[in-house]
Amino acid sequence: MALLEAEDSLEKQGIKKLAKKGSMTRRASNSPKLHRNEIEKNRRMSMKDLYARLAFQIPTAPSKSSLHLLLEHATTHVKRLQQRLKMLKQKKQLLEGRTHHITGSSRSPVIIVREMGSTLEVFLTSGLNKNFFLYEVISVLEEEAAQVVTANQSTVGDRIIYSICSQAVSSRIGIETSRVRERLQELIS
Repeated sequence: MALLEAEDSLEKQGIKKLAKKGSMTRRASNSPKLHRNEIEKNRRMSMKDLYARLAFQIPTAPSKSSLHLLLEHATTHVKRLQQRLKMLKQKKQLLEGRTHHITGSSRSPVIIVREMGSTLEVFLTSGLNKNFFLYEVISVLEEEAAQVVTANQSTVGDRIIYSICSQAVSSRIGIETSRVRERLQELIS
């Protein structure tokens, strides 16, 4: 009987040791769980902060909206900005192309003649080393029955831009635009 009691006692002590060991294991396993909870809490707070910053950057985002709506507004806004950027790049290329065409020093002078009823506008762009004078252009216009109303000259870099506005001496006769263009082209060539 003493032997049975001793075995019971040892068994109980073993179970107690195992129980103590199990509780330590649970405490040890709770510690990583608490750590994971803390990490998740920090992640959620960080995401909330990032969403708030995103909502602040979007002009059309409603103040109190769901995450789904916020992301939809952000996506739409980014797409609009991309389209605008593409359009502005195209516009820049177009303007640079025109600028190179106008300001290229090796290029020949450019003439634009526009007729608007009895009014004729002439835009002439040339280099500083031009081989004609403004009075010569005005003489051509007057010979073609156009009375000069205004004449402006601007210098941009190594280019000179002339802008001349004229009206037909007789509105019934008018001004023959093609003839004016031909004569001016001969003048600057």
